[in-house]
Amino acid sequence: MADIGKKASQGTLIVTGAGRGIGAAVAQLAGSRGYRVAVNFAQDARSAAEVVRHIIASGGSATAIQADISREQEILKLFKAAERELGPLSGLVNNAGITGGFARVEAVTSAALTQVFAVNVVGAMLCSREFVRRNSTQNGGPGGAIVNISSRAAQIGGAGEWVHYAASKGALDTFTLGLAREVAAEGIRVNAVAPGHVLTGLHATSGDPDRPTRLAPTIPMGRAGTPEEIAEAVLWLLSPAASYTTGAILAVSGGR
Repeated sequence: MADIGKKASQGTLIVTGAGRGIGAAVAQLAGSRGYRVAVNFAQDARSAAEVVRHIIASGGSATAIQADISREQEILKLFKAAERELGPLSGLVNNAGITGGFARVEAVTSAALTQVFAVNVVGAMLCSREFVRRNSTQNGGPGGAIVNISSRAAQIGGAGEWVHYAASKGALDTFTLGLAREVAAEGIRVNAVAPGHVLTGLHATSGDPDRPTRLAPTIPMGRAGTPEEIAEAVLWLLSPAASYTTGAILAVSGGR
């Protein structure tokens, strides 16, 4: 499902896990600002199609592409499909992520750990690898920008709830710093946005839908954030306005 939009193109942007929550907000805002958006989803085709519909209705260009980010072969297919349907890549947002559910470390299973790191870390690294292979000026590419969606949990630790999830985001932060320095002279900027508590379905999926509201008093600004507020930070990091910013991990967390 693709459409040529009316806006001047900023190039093709892949947003992983873009069917809902922060990913959907990023995809929709990017579409409104001239990106051709590859809306990646793992299972919920209906939600992804709705995001695409919203982008096209606002005059943008988008297509929904199914791919499980924990599987390398599906990542390869995602990148090929995005280029085939929308054109050369200019940006990547590694948003796809799972929490593995709430559990103390003593109760975490090996299967949960493996899946959390497969999606949150390995998947993001492989997507970034494919982007660098195509866009590094050292490889004849045009450069571009990568934004990883981290979490303030990486610094806070997630004790008693999801240390495993926090650890995966800590790994993503380290990857952000390392890759940023590795490709800084090759035209690719790599940054991360670290949201705090955000009003998305992530908490319900993990078994505690009221968590952002319940924890609002612990946030200096007194409220949870919205996906749209996170999206604004992501789009800034993708834009030329952030041309001298790489290796940054931007906390968007209401002061938490």
